[in-house]
Amino acid sequence: MEPVALFASGIAAGLVAGTASCTAVQGSLLFGLSGTPRVVAQFLAGRLASYITAGAVLGTLGSMVRLPAPVRAGMLVAAGIMVIFFARRMFRHRHCEPRPPSRRLKAPLLGAATILLPCGVTLSMEMLAVTSASAPGGAAVMGGFVVGTAPAFALLGFVLRRVSQSRLAAFAGVAAVAVGLWTIAAGLTLGGWWPQVTTPAAATARAGPGGVQLLTIWATERGYRPGISQAKAGIPVEVDFRAGRDATCATHLTIDGRDVDLPATVRLPAQPPGQLRYVCAMGMFTGFITFR
Repeated sequence: MEPVALFASGIAAGLVAGTASCTAVQGSLLFGLSGTPRVVAQFLAGRLASYITAGAVLGTLGSMVRLPAPVRAGMLVAAGIMVIFFARRMFRHRHCEPRPPSRRLKAPLLGAATILLPCGVTLSMEMLAVTSASAPGGAAVMGGFVVGTAPAFALLGFVLRRVSQSRLAAFAGVAAVAVGLWTIAAGLTLGGWWPQVTTPAAATARAGPGGVQLLTIWATERGYRPGISQAKAGIPVEVDFRAGRDATCATHLTIDGRDVDLPATVRLPAQPPGQLRYVCAMGMFTGFITFR
């Protein structure tokens, strides 16, 4: 596709699919900013610059630049801590205060940091940038996506501005802390740093040709179905991951140390007794295969 067509595709994806998804995941970084039109514009400018840069790199180098799951998990935890740190000002100040020039870089830097918190639609745009196989094409699709989601971020910044000047500021602070904790929990889940609990299996692998076990797992908007499966230890398994229409970030998962984009068939070698965990790219949805 030509850069112009990719740019249009990015805008359409941002307007139609990315608005709710990205503001929910990345909008938390707007907490703690003053929310004035200038600050929001700086935030969006930083976001646009980082996305265009990332798109150009992805288009040039392709999948070689994809960060491993533990690194993405660490970034999520760090972002959650950052959100909680900024939320403290919602409890202390009900009116926005002027900021010295030395701190005005915060808005564009936070906007640029949103590239480290990709929502499901962002991941799809990154894959499109990779398949463009060119720096201009990758930059175009990622830049268009930012333009498409800009109205939602601008509205969120306006809402936060009004809330911070009202008696609802403390409630907004509580919400910000909740978002920060949720982001930290997602990072811990993605990194596999939560203690795993063995649970009963809800589906059992069926016999396939050549003695291989077969499993079919659907990625949906509410997670993986079935979320828990059972297979025999010591026998190879072929997992057919299928993507539902509204599966969002569940269509990008990490399993057995591999990043997989759905739909896909994952072939696993014979496993020892125990539990194999797989998780979506944002750490929101988790599934398990129990080997016995």
